Amino acid sequence: MSANNCAPAQERKKLSFLDRFLTLWIFLAMIIGVGIGYFIPSSSTFINSFSSGTINLPLAIGLILMMYPPLAKVRYEKMNEVFKNTKVLGASLFLNWIVGPILMFFLAITFLKDYPEYMIGLILIGLARCIAMVIVWNELAEGNREYAAGLVALNSIFQVLFFSVYAYVFITVLLPLFGLKGSVVNITIGQIAKSVAIYLGIPFAAGVISRYTLIKIKGEEWFQKKYVPFISPITLIALLFTIIVMFSLKGQLIVKIPFDVIRIAIPLVIYFLFMFLVSFFIGKKLGADYSRNASIAFTATGNNFELAIAVAIGVFGINSGEAFAGVIGPLVEVPALIALVNVAFWLRKKYYLK
Repeated sequence: MSANNCAPAQERKKLSFLDRFLTLWIFLAMIIGVGIGYFIPSSSTFINSFSSGTINLPLAIGLILMMYPPLAKVRYEKMNEVFKNTKVLGASLFLNWIVGPILMFFLAITFLKDYPEYMIGLILIGLARCIAMVIVWNELAEGNREYAAGLVALNSIFQVLFFSVYAYVFITVLLPLFGLKGSVVNITIGQIAKSVAIYLGIPFAAGVISRYTLIKIKGEEWFQKKYVPFISPITLIALLFTIIVMFSLKGQLIVKIPFDVIRIAIPLVIYFLFMFLVSFFIGKKLGADYSRNASIAFTATGNNFELAIAVAIGVFGINSGEAFAGVIGPLVEVPALIALVNVAFWLRKKYYLK
């Protein structure tokens, strides 16, 4: 168990001013984003003018900058530890690619069957497994960076191979079996691969190259004591920028139809809470220490909202209910996962620091 896991909760690493009030900054960013979208209606059209297929340039820049510092800190030579415990690895993949999509599907048809566009948007969120924001939640919860990076890498491969298939099965085939109208989601493996390569491949490559190049040139002590503290604030600054961009996309609708926001938010809250707690206790039962367990739980709980939003906009249009539901995903996920970071610390104190 790492030093972080053995230290009492009150002795967690000293937080910077930005970290200490992170929840406040996130809510302010959400309000600013909604305000921009509401008072400047043309902002969403302007932001989406920088989109190509499943890639939106402002979102891509924010996500790449957000993920780079945590990925530069990963000790890649230790990532093989992810594959040693096949039970834990298998459980993580099962939670991500079986439990998560099925749970979101049934929550969507239970709560939103009378709102088919929102229902399909929610299903798309469930199919898009997290490969970006989980790096940030894992970092905030003091999870195992190497484990998170390994699980994210596996999720990215599965996403390229199976997202298109899953979208066809869940939305085109399964919905009619439950007496609901299906839809056709035309998105290719190549488009998903391009999205993963940009959103995950670029920061991964930048992290690996800068880490080993700078350590070789300047030494590991300089890298850890000088460079890491220098780049660390970039994550949270880029996170706030990304939130503003996302929320500005649907600012008008969020204000105009708040009850629809609540209607979409209810199944999402149930999903996040259920997935986190089930994943955490499964990981604990399988013998994972806190840092690995946090990585497992956050990887299973988070969703690839940037992909879900991009697919919804690309297939159904920017003004569609599917796209609106896609944007409500991070509206709920961001504060929910921030809350779950605190739940993770409480669970660590209760179960790992006795």
